[in-house]
Amino acid sequence: MNKPESLQVVKQRRDGVLAALVDSIPYIKFLNISFDRRGDELTAVMQFEDKLIGNPAIPAIHGGATASFLETAALIELAWQRAWTAMEDSQLDADDVAAAGYLRLPKTIDFTVDYLRSGLPRDCYARARVNRSGRRYASVHVEAWQDNRARLFAQATGHFLMPRLNTGG
Repeated sequence: MNKPESLQVVKQRRDGVLAALVDSIPYIKFLNISFDRRGDELTAVMQFEDKLIGNPAIPAIHGGATASFLETAALIELAWQRAWTAMEDSQLDADDVAAAGYLRLPKTIDFTVDYLRSGLPRDCYARARVNRSGRRYASVHVEAWQDNRARLFAQATGHFLMPRLNTGG
């Protein structure tokens, strides 16, 4: 009988896979997006910087930055869900997960953003919910807020083509 992994080893494995996934998208660094992981749940955080302002008269966060933030949250959530299942079922580490293709990102088919109010010059948060994820296709809904989760400033729905996995054999 195998001895269960220590909590520290499990956390390191999970954090390593998430870091590898996030590091695979250079644009994440440019937008200053990070991910807060609590178990299998991810919250995307886009820290405010002046370069995100699109309309200095209001001032408001640029719609393109908002859309990119939402799409990034959706893509990472989709890939993270696939990787999470592989990690937990097989105790795979970041290298094994990458070799199997779990860190390859889905391709966007379409992405529709609803701008509900101006994004103010402050940090933004987003959570994505996968509505459907199969071998070939996935549908995701994302919600973004700033100070109050009940007051969304944007939301989006996206459809994605899922990458094939290296199943070997």
